[in-house]
Amino acid sequence: MITDVPGVLVGHHERVGDGWATGTTVVLVPGGAVGAVDQRGGAPGTRETNLLEPENLVQRVNAVCLSGGSAYGLAAADGVMRWLSERNLGFPVGAQPHEVVPIVPAAVLFDLPRSDWGNRPDASFGYAACDAASASFAEGTVGAGAGAAVGSLKGGIGSASEVVSGFTVGAVAAVNAAGEAVDLSTGRAYAADHGDFGVTWPSRAASLPSRRTDLNTTIGVVAVDAALSKAEARRIAVAAQDGLARAVRPAHTMFDGDTVFALATGE
Repeated sequence: MITDVPGVLVGHHERVGDGWATGTTVVLVPGGAVGAVDQRGGAPGTRETNLLEPENLVQRVNAVCLSGGSAYGLAAADGVMRWLSERNLGFPVGAQPHEVVPIVPAAVLFDLPRSDWGNRPDASFGYAACDAASASFAEGTVGAGAGAAVGSLKGGIGSASEVVSGFTVGAVAAVNAAGEAVDLSTGRAYAADHGDFGVTWPSRAASLPSRRTDLNTTIGVVAVDAALSKAEARRIAVAAQDGLARAVRPAHTMFDGDTVFALATGE
């Protein structure tokens, strides 16, 4: 899991049932981390991504907020900022310890039709997700993945980690893609193995069901315990997008806002 990377915590908050199917996931780095981002596709929903460009001032972020709710869900990051500011965590802007501005980039996915209109994450979701953050967290229909779907299957939150050349690399993603998730060894859509869905591998993007074109985007975070510059961290995010293109086909369409953040926690 991504929390195998030292210094990284993850928390969820979601509402499912009674007209709700949405939520928020927060990746917390209380000690700060060098941050970067790579965004693909024609329909992104993001916040505080320009500051992650290598030429810009701020070098370290305090958290990344992933949320459902489309553009409305960006409000969840306000709650993350409040939680961090109450703990004096952020970019110093004054002489006193509490005079900080928490740096919280965010990305959202489109799950609005899965809830009654008006039911979407707000600042309280981000705050509650921070309260729930720990090294152990749930996967599946939780957090930002509560209302997610991928192609013809239910989407959700997933996480994994590997040790590569002595460094721990972990990732967490909320998968809500327009394309189908596929078996990397065969290229076959996972949904094709479930007769109830009647899915075959789409040979062209145009063959995807049109009803899916408004419910998409995969958003996630990759973390590594290496000391990297912002430019180097961005190459991690770029490589992660390559992995996404292998696992979800097609990816990065005009209807996707695929966004991957990278965090480097090493000193």
